[in-house]
Amino acid sequence: MNLPTLLTWLRIVTIPLVALAFYLPLEWARPLSTLFFTIAAVTDAFDGWLARRWNQTTAFGAFLDPVADKLLVAVSLVLLVQDGGSVLVTLMAAVIIGREITVSALREWMAHVGARARVAVSPIGKSKTIVQMVGIGMMLFHIPLLGIPVYEIGLVLLFAASVVTLWSMADYLRAAWPELTARRHEPGAH
Repeated sequence: MNLPTLLTWLRIVTIPLVALAFYLPLEWARPLSTLFFTIAAVTDAFDGWLARRWNQTTAFGAFLDPVADKLLVAVSLVLLVQDGGSVLVTLMAAVIIGREITVSALREWMAHVGARARVAVSPIGKSKTIVQMVGIGMMLFHIPLLGIPVYEIGLVLLFAASVVTLWSMADYLRAAWPELTARRHEPGAH
């Protein structure tokens, strides 16, 4: 196991810590949950970069990295919704999680038909991830800091990430549309 893959595993192991810390009956539970979330988010920024830089990319790492990302985001959004999230928070969580499911299925299908490169990760998707991670982290923290309304800023960032999420999903669907509408005669196809 190489260091990039170890960092990805660290991200997965950190996810239950985000949730456990979130529910601690302590004043500093939310900051602790945010700390674990931030550690996980930072490993996301480094594992792929290190794998490419050190020429340590593996098929398993390429599989595990997006799984870890999606688990971290989904669990954190569920925590925020459960924590008395508004209709807006619930809708944003549904948009983000729904997009992840849709794009993952689209990528799997495009790989099946030999056109995976058409739906590779785009700069829009990377930008969305950064804004989304910062927004979720701020919302997990929740407590105003030096008079700064941290939760509300996080809410605005998550809203922006939701808009970009829909935009990037539309972009992926547009790129895949020729394959999606091509006539294929496969057993069990609809």
